[in-house]
This record gives sequence, structure tokens and C-alpha cells, in this order.
Amino acid sequence: MAPRILITTDYLHSGDTVDQLLRDHGLEPVYSPSRGPRSPEERRSLFNSISGAILASEPVTADMLTGAASLKVIARSGVGYDSIDVQAAAAQGIRVCNAPGTNHHSVAELTIGLIIMAARRLAEVTTAVRQGAWPREAGHELRGSTLGIIGYGPSGRATALLGTALGMNVLVSTAHPAPDTSAIRFTDLDTVIREADYLSLHTRGGQSSGKLIDAGRLQMMKPTGVLINTARGSVVDEEALAKALYDGAIAGAALDVLETEPLPGDSPLRGLDNVLITSHLAGQTTEARNRAGLVAARAVIDVLENREPAHPVDR
Repeated sequence: MAPRILITTDYLHSGDTVDQLLRDHGLEPVYSPSRGPRSPEERRSLFNSISGAILASEPVTADMLTGAASLKVIARSGVGYDSIDVQAAAAQGIRVCNAPGTNHHSVAELTIGLIIMAARRLAEVTTAVRQGAWPREAGHELRGSTLGIIGYGPSGRATALLGTALGMNVLVSTAHPAPDTSAIRFTDLDTVIREADYLSLHTRGGQSSGKLIDAGRLQMMKPTGVLINTARGSVVDEEALAKALYDGAIAGAALDVLETEPLPGDSPLRGLDNVLITSHLAGQTTEARNRAGLVAARAVIDVLENREPAHPVDR
């Protein structure tokens, strides 16, 4: 019997290049697309008789792994892996991998797109025109404004380059600074937050000291500033952000990631005119999906064929 490979990433399907690659290596793909929270019974049985898994961003807890007797490898079809209990997996000898370097251009392009939408108020304008109005309010040029970037991994770097191409002044806070250039300056976190007209997050979640962007740091931003988050929902205090938006402490926000997805009906962010919310789309281009799916599939194949995977996050 061929080893069974669970695939929960909703854009991967039977007959595609990932499916064919797995079958070429004698593996049997099994599809269970992630479309929201699973029932307790589904979670307990998700990894039954499964040798490898290619997963979306849904949580994988220690309890879910208890009965995963045959599971050898979990591969994320994306960069983030904070939804997986890596320690619990490692304790059971389950390798955990991700797919870095596959979607940073997609993330950077959406980040700039969200900034342009906020600067030119495109969401409000298109909604008003659809409703029969013809608004002619002035927006803002990006040239000459300050783009603050927190985190300088692949998506942060790609966003910085696009910002400089648009004539923006780029400030970066990172634990791994590069030499300053004529358009990119590396400085401390508080300076980036205070000086940014557009503050873009490209850092990992899971800060042990609490939310990276909390009420205090929101108060540090310019009242004309806009917060953009295409990184992790866990880095922003959403209640504090909603209050800052409602009170006018900052001008706006554009969020592609949230603490809980989909956005709950009782979220304080609902109903605010100065926040743009997209459905975790930053890495979801056809090109990025193809790259990420293949990288994840190769990680599964490598582990099951007793080779070291290219992108382990467990060691």
C-alpha cells in the first residue's frame, strides 16, 4: 500500500503538478481542504494512516499528533509555521518544514497595492461609484513619503525595493541590518514607528513579550499614519488597533492577516471605514502557489526517502 500524503491546502488538487510529483514517487495524495475550523472529531482523526502532510495555515496541536503513529513529516505550503506545535512534532520524530522564498514577491506587491489603496482611498471611491456617487476627494502621492518596514526577510526586502522604486524614503527595523543605501536606512524600532507614514509589518509572529504593535506603539505612530500587516495576525493587538482607528489616533490600517480567520462577526474592526481587510491573499498568486506547493511536496518526498529536507524548521 502506497504511503498516504494528506493535503489540506485548498488550491492543490488531484491532477496538478504537485499531485503528479507525489504519485511519481509512489505516494498517494489524500485531499481534505482546509475551509475553516474542523470539528473535534475531524481534528483527532486528521492524521490517521497518514505518512506525510502538506498543510495550509490551520492549527496543528499536540493533541492532534497523539494518534499520528505513521506521520513522518509536515510541510507547510507557505512560509509561516507558528500554527504548528513544532516541539510536539519533534518529540514524536515528525519533521516540520516550510516553503520560504516562494511568495515574497507576491507579498510585496500586495503590500504596495494596499498602501496605494489607502493613499488614494480606492475602496471608498469604488464603493461610492457603485452606489451612484462620484467622489472627487484628493488622495496622497507616495513619492517623498516614508515607508517604515519592520522585519527584513525576503518579503520585507522586496517591499523596500518596490518602495524605493516609487520614490519613497524607506526606514527599516531588523535584527539583521544591511548597510544603509541612498534610499534605505536601518534604524531602531521606535524610530521606524514614529517616522513612518506607512508602517508595514514583515516580521514573524509569536513574540514572547506580547503583541509587537500594541496600544503604546499605536500611540507612537503619526496621526496621519497607516498600518499595513501582511505578516501575522498575532503581531497586532486588534482591540487596541480598532480603538486607535475609531479615535483617529492613526489614519488607517490595511490588514491581510488577522488574529482569527475568517474575521469574526463580533470583531471590533468591523464597521470601521478607515480599515481595509483582505482575506489572507498576500501570497496567493498563481506563481507563488505553484512554487510553494512544489517546495512542500519535495520536502515530504525527501523525508520519506530518508534525505534531509531543504527547509526544516524543527532543527
